[in-house]
Amino acid sequence: MISFTVRLRFHATDVAEVREMLLALTLASRQEPGCVLYVPHFVEDDPSTVLIYEQYRDENAAAAHRATEHFKKFAVGGLYQLMRDREVETLSAVC
Repeated sequence: MISFTVRLRFHATDVAEVREMLLALTLASRQEPGCVLYVPHFVEDDPSTVLIYEQYRDENAAAAHRATEHFKKFAVGGLYQLMRDREVETLSAVC
């Protein structure tokens, strides 16, 4: 299993558009056979910051996610175009 957190920062004026893209990306990502969990969050005290928690069966499933049309459309072609900053952390499970 491989897990990530992705933190994205946007302008406050883009939050509604970001929410719509996240909803579409989430619905499609959760249908991928190798996706275990995909949960985007707005940070409660900073709604212009999004934290996405992602889990995939393995590295191949994570790579397959990044190759999907919905990732290219809503992440690369949408969220990445609006973001001001992006941080990715790869996580290792304790057990």
